[in-house]
Amino acid sequence: MRRFNLENTKNIQGLKAAMFLLFMMLFHGTQVMAQVKAAVDSTSILIGQEIRYKMQVETDSTNLVVFPEGQTFQPLEVIDTYNTDTLRNGRKSILTKEYALTQFDSGSYTIPRQKILIADQVFFTDSINVEVRNVVVDTTKQKMYEIKPLVDVEAPFVINWKKWLLWIGIALLLGGIIIFFVFRQKKKKENKEKDLPPYERAMLALKRIDESHLLEQDSHKEYYSQLSDTARKYIDEEIYDHAMESTTDELIAKLDQEIKSGSLNLDKATINELKHVLQTADLVKFAKSRPDILNAKNDRKIIESVIVKTKDAIPEPTEEELLADEEFRKNLAERRRTKKVIIGSIAAIALVIITLVVFIIIKGYDVVKDSILGHPTKELAEREWISSAYGSPPVTISTPEVLIRNVYQMTEEQKQILKGSESFVYGKISDNFYIAVTTMSSIAQKDVDLSKAVESNVGYLESQGGKNITVKDEEYETLGGAKGIKVFGNFQIKNAVTQEEQKNEYVILNFVERGGFQQITVVYDVEDRYAKDVAERIINSVELRNEEE
Repeated sequence: MRRFNLENTKNIQGLKAAMFLLFMMLFHGTQVMAQVKAAVDSTSILIGQEIRYKMQVETDSTNLVVFPEGQTFQPLEVIDTYNTDTLRNGRKSILTKEYALTQFDSGSYTIPRQKILIADQVFFTDSINVEVRNVVVDTTKQKMYEIKPLVDVEAPFVINWKKWLLWIGIALLLGGIIIFFVFRQKKKKENKEKDLPPYERAMLALKRIDESHLLEQDSHKEYYSQLSDTARKYIDEEIYDHAMESTTDELIAKLDQEIKSGSLNLDKATINELKHVLQTADLVKFAKSRPDILNAKNDRKIIESVIVKTKDAIPEPTEEELLADEEFRKNLAERRRTKKVIIGSIAAIALVIITLVVFIIIKGYDVVKDSILGHPTKELAEREWISSAYGSPPVTISTPEVLIRNVYQMTEEQKQILKGSESFVYGKISDNFYIAVTTMSSIAQKDVDLSKAVESNVGYLESQGGKNITVKDEEYETLGGAKGIKVFGNFQIKNAVTQEEQKNEYVILNFVERGGFQQITVVYDVEDRYAKDVAERIINSVELRNEEE
């Protein structure tokens, strides 16, 4: 019996030993073996100088290593982050990550220990002390010199191109307008004459020949050219539509043919008179003949007589001819209207282009483009602003749009000291422009710790998708004397509309006034050229007041 118990005892002890070994194997199997080091290239710098902070991790090559990101080195600022350098040594990897840090205030600072995630296990680096020194300037060793007298310098010849281009543009614009109206009046006059019947146009042409005094100016060639053209144009429109390009003999032959066919009731003497004048005109134009003034004036009378007799000799048009002529006139009028519309459109487009060029020179391309196509933030700046009080304790603020009430979820810490939260917003934090006013009343006999409220600002931006957040804070006082803390900086976020990364500036005003907590947040796109002015106007309008006021 004792032997049996002894054997059982040995078996149990062996089982315990095996279980212990198995536990140790499992325990060691879950541990991550890694070495973490951190160092800086200098522990003492001048204000604004760069410190190189280097982290080095040695671990198994299969382990995932996540280095810290963002502003985790405060109170020092991260000004640059370098790519991770990896060196493989068998089954192990040595990963090196460097950061560029700086500080713009002198003093002694501690770089906090940094968290590194290696295969789901957290490792921490050691904290490092650094000193930031002022730049010493020894003014006693700086040589002093007498103040030099003023020296007259000839002003350089500078051409103000914008001013010159402006005046040139205005001159071109005015010149274009004048030319357009002169050309338009001339066209109107010409079109009015074209609408006259052929006979009246011929008589008007003869009258102008008389008023031109070409014979007195010894311009016989021009005189006979106009005289011949007047007769030919009338015949071209009323009898023979090739009269302008026909020779004198061809034209006379055609008229004889029309007389023989009975289409033209004109006597032979009139035809001979016309032939004589046209032949004289040919001699003047091509043989440099110079008839005397009396004969020239007599030839003018002959042409007028021929036109009058020809008008009387033309038979009255039939009804079909009248209808065809009316249709032709309608088509002609339609073509003229179309031509007017085209010319007017071209002139209007040219005028618009010239005007745009002038305004672009004066105001700049972006301003003109935004004025024509519109810009959401520019429209906010130019519309009538609204001053309203929001929340309790109330915050008075001027905004381009009325803020809409929104649900605000308080944290557990805030619930312990605050109650009655109210939030009013315009837009989204991922839009080009965002405004928010949040007010909370404090629970009786409990003071609000403003520093805790400020700490939550960064967490709020991160919760909304912000990253690479820079944080600065300073004391702030409104024009009415309310004091608080201004938190400001920038961050990156994906735009809700374009789905592209954009850099935003933010300003958050935090106040503990009137028995409560008030927070005003303004966020805007850095690339928006109008947003900064709008944001400053909003921030400058913030005032706190009693509910009794």
